[in-house]
Amino acid sequence: MEAEVGLGLFSLSAVIVDKAEPSEALRVNVAWALNRPNSTKLLCSKQLEAFRNGTVPIQEVDIKAERGAFMVCDEVTLEAHAKEQWSIVTDVNKGPVEVADLLEALKSPKALWKEVFTDVEAGSANLMELVAASDGLQLTNDRLLNIRHFANTMFNIMRGGIFDDHYNIDKSDFEKYMAKANKIAFKRNSQTLSQLDSYFNLHTLKTLASASSDADFKRLAFEYLPLKFSRRHGDPSRPWNKFSINTRDEVTGEKILDYQGNWRDIFQNWEALAHSYPEFMEGMIHKFLNATTFDGYNPYRVVKDGFDWETIEPDNPWSYIGYWGDHQIIYLLKFLEFIEDYYPGTLQQYFKQEIFVYANVPYTIKEYKEILKDPKNTIDFDHEGEESIQYRTASLGADGALLLNQNSEIHKVNFLEKILATVLAKVSNLIPEGGIWMNTQRPEWNDANNALVGNGVSMVTLYYLRRFLSFFEEVLHQEKGEVKVSTELAVFFRGIAGALEHNKDLLNTGFSDVQRKDVLDSLGEPASAYRWKIYKNGFSGTFETLSIDELSQFTELARLYMEQSIRSNKREDGLYHAYNLMTVKGNGVQVSYLSEMLEGQVAVLSSKYLSAYENADVLDALKSSALFREDQYSYILYPNKDLPRFTSKNCIPTARAEASELIAALRRSGDKTVVLKDRNGVYHFNGMFNNVNSLNDALDQLPSKYDALVSKDRALLSSIFEEVFDHKSFTGRSGTFFGYEGLGSIYWHMVSKLLLAAYENTNMALKTDDEILIGRMYDHYFEILAGIGAHKSPKLYGAFPTDPYSHTPGGKGAQQPGMTGQVKEDLISRFGELGVSVKEGKLTFAPRILRSEEFLSNQGVFEYVNIENVVDSVKVPKGGLAFTYCQVPVIYERSDKPQIVVHTQSEAHTIDGDTLSSELTSALFQRTNVIKKIAVSVVK
Repeated sequence: MEAEVGLGLFSLSAVIVDKAEPSEALRVNVAWALNRPNSTKLLCSKQLEAFRNGTVPIQEVDIKAERGAFMVCDEVTLEAHAKEQWSIVTDVNKGPVEVADLLEALKSPKALWKEVFTDVEAGSANLMELVAASDGLQLTNDRLLNIRHFANTMFNIMRGGIFDDHYNIDKSDFEKYMAKANKIAFKRNSQTLSQLDSYFNLHTLKTLASASSDADFKRLAFEYLPLKFSRRHGDPSRPWNKFSINTRDEVTGEKILDYQGNWRDIFQNWEALAHSYPEFMEGMIHKFLNATTFDGYNPYRVVKDGFDWETIEPDNPWSYIGYWGDHQIIYLLKFLEFIEDYYPGTLQQYFKQEIFVYANVPYTIKEYKEILKDPKNTIDFDHEGEESIQYRTASLGADGALLLNQNSEIHKVNFLEKILATVLAKVSNLIPEGGIWMNTQRPEWNDANNALVGNGVSMVTLYYLRRFLSFFEEVLHQEKGEVKVSTELAVFFRGIAGALEHNKDLLNTGFSDVQRKDVLDSLGEPASAYRWKIYKNGFSGTFETLSIDELSQFTELARLYMEQSIRSNKREDGLYHAYNLMTVKGNGVQVSYLSEMLEGQVAVLSSKYLSAYENADVLDALKSSALFREDQYSYILYPNKDLPRFTSKNCIPTARAEASELIAALRRSGDKTVVLKDRNGVYHFNGMFNNVNSLNDALDQLPSKYDALVSKDRALLSSIFEEVFDHKSFTGRSGTFFGYEGLGSIYWHMVSKLLLAAYENTNMALKTDDEILIGRMYDHYFEILAGIGAHKSPKLYGAFPTDPYSHTPGGKGAQQPGMTGQVKEDLISRFGELGVSVKEGKLTFAPRILRSEEFLSNQGVFEYVNIENVVDSVKVPKGGLAFTYCQVPVIYERSDKPQIVVHTQSEAHTIDGDTLSSELTSALFQRTNVIKKIAVSVVK
């Protein structure tokens, strides 16, 4: 403590390392109090107990080897209506120069007080500017909803980032990005770059890239995203999570544009961001596709300068490798659907441009026959391959982590090849009537289902794959001719297409276990052959042609396979299976079922396969199911259950135990290695066992005199173990834990996914003009919305209900605030409520489910930040409401007929109806600042 001014300094005497070398700690955390000049200040909590018992604390000056704290003790006497103000300020990571400046500043506390609160106001204004740039400001009669929308937007951009300056690009940042990505391409294009202004816009960059004959420059330009304010998601208490928020260079003080995120997180949050910055949709799609692998998967994390992957670390118990199965289909599809609506025809432009690449992740997926033997251990880490990648990235830049062909060149392909590689990876793991086989060592969206890896089969991914295939049918039908794909992929494609064609008659009759395995074999073998050809030799660099008709026929047939499986997975209670189990038995594959899960209902509702009436039926069944949690008026991930008490666990049926000659022999000799019998005559497995592997290890270590009996009874004991513990159906911590995504827990992100699915299907119902059906869907949508909880009491919600939270365990309040993917769905649903939609490049304002209670009961003033980053305001009439879209204020007012008035700097354009022209829509999307305000008359 620097007692003269009351500055607390918290530092280490040395950096904590175990190496025999000096390691100075030269940064310090600081704390001080303002407006309490005569107070006693404490640096730790040692005196707290004495203070509670009436002892006056003593000033602390030098505390060693204690957990730090900063506390201020003072006496305050307040007259009626009087007030006292003080402040405690903390800061981190300060050096000696900054400490010296702070010591001096504390000698003038009044000036410092003003400086602190001026800085707080500036920080608040800056935050408002960031949130406003992503359309986070709204004015309605529902203040709680306005605040929740602000919070959702804030947390969305904290994960995914926000664009630095609309569509403007800082040349120096783009040059740094190019140089880090590919030193050779940067040098090759130095003259082109030199002609750019210090600041230029995205349109200039796209025009330059489109005209360039350099495929590397074109690719890097298209996937450039000048984002800031982004950080990885995750609970900081978990040891594998590391975070970095790069906003300023510590040496120069210059701003840093940077983003990083786990794959699932960052692309999900970009979904919402894309609607505020439609011109960057293309870049998001390029970034996604250029970071996927030739075998149809993706690395763990995406960063501005490339991507990285998990590694095997011998000294790290948390290290593990694998590919999440949910990453590839639905997250990509959302962007493709967006761009087809916003910019029709854009995707077709890339059918014949070889400007896409493959990420080179140093994993090798085992051959099909090995996967079939042990589906839980299917990926090897290629240490030698990783060393080669590191060598190339050191010399070339981030592009050194891209896949080379046999000519030692970055292998470049077109858009359709990238899509085909992704689709074939899923279709080649199809288990008919079961789902997509989860055999890449990682689960899907719900990490708590991690034990499904290997034996699990995902109907969730199959539901989304059906939507993906249906989308591409429509896209392909708009084209004719043929496309080139890598020779190796063409062989793979024809193998899969042939297998589907050969077995298509079974779609009408259903699949026996033997037929199911025949199909799986016929799909798995071509996939394995394709992968291992590339692992061993790389792409040849040659191409073959596939006709668009050929691709269309494959897409349609694959969709029919998905739909047959969907029909087969409808449960008797009206719900649909989410995950199933597969068991290889002889020449067959058997499918067995798990309990109902919320994730499955969300996915089937999102598949776009069910009719509007069937969607309503699923939601009715869901509301009546064991997944509905009455106290929170919302849905848990899977049915709650009572786990067996300790005395009920690990009890072997007597008849089964006494059927084993080995158990009898061990008991006669008093050996308790495998099984024990208690005083009540109940048999139990050894309490040190945790799974069947422990049992087998114990059997292997028995004395040799038992070898014959071990050989005879091993299968019997394994069977008994499975009967007792049912590990085949073990899904992971989802079925054994109570916190996080465990038993009785609401995971709010999945509830918000349900909300968005309900919104999509309410729109479908509106097209039927069936008032009863529409009413059913309205009820479901607003009940789900109410369950999410912006209007719940803090006591019921367990926190401030205007903040999003990760999960709510049974019997507890909301846990882990803010940094959740939930906010993305809530934002998209919110704009859906407001009736904002885009089709064929035209923007429509047609609210059909917007509640009348949201319209202002009195005239109001809507404050927003305009495209020039200036705080502005607009009057909103009684009976109106306001929000921004692409940072332009939109004012709703109820009327008898739909009409839009678009206000520019000099005139107003009146449009009868609810849809803007493509020209005005384009001006809005491009943030040209031509449109100043949009007034919309919405039908009552």
